[in-house]
Amino acid sequence: MIRAIEHLAESLSGLPTIGKKSAWRLALYLVDRPAAEAQRLAQAILDVKERVTTCKRCFNYAEGELCSVCASKSREDTVICVVEKPMDVFTLESSGRFRGLYHVLGGVLSPINGITADKLNVSALLSRVETEKPREIILGLGGSADAETTSLYLSRILQDRDVRVTRFARGLPAGMELEYVDQITLIQSLNERTEIRYGD
Repeated sequence: MIRAIEHLAESLSGLPTIGKKSAWRLALYLVDRPAAEAQRLAQAILDVKERVTTCKRCFNYAEGELCSVCASKSREDTVICVVEKPMDVFTLESSGRFRGLYHVLGGVLSPINGITADKLNVSALLSRVETEKPREIILGLGGSADAETTSLYLSRILQDRDVRVTRFARGLPAGMELEYVDQITLIQSLNERTEIRYGD
């Protein structure tokens, strides 16, 4: 076995959704491509690692202090949608229907896996509620059990603040992460969001 190809395949298999066979197919495909194409791919990966940071306001991906959403003057800054990860921002932006701001939690509560509130961007969310005074917080955390627990936790700690707390409609499939939801279901869930109160 050629060690260089084997090493490339091993590296590719570490990527999400890429199994060993797929990794080998990709590795062999790249071997057959022109050197310039491989260099462009390698440079693109290095550019991402060097240039992409975290937005200081919402924790989305950014190329400066603020992401493109937070830096925009045309967004509705009285509505904040709380999501689990930056990929969820991309998913919602692709729908073209949400014009508010975002707050990326960086995960959902999962005590079994050691993920508690202090390891998420919860305190930053509370600070934003205090300083930015939004009229609505949308909990857009998907349909998993951990996401449901996180939504209930957030609704409880937000209940004494002067902000309306809503969630996506129940059209989202149970257990499914937001990035895998089709656009029609996502838009319907966003448009038909319901108020959530701790204890409901």
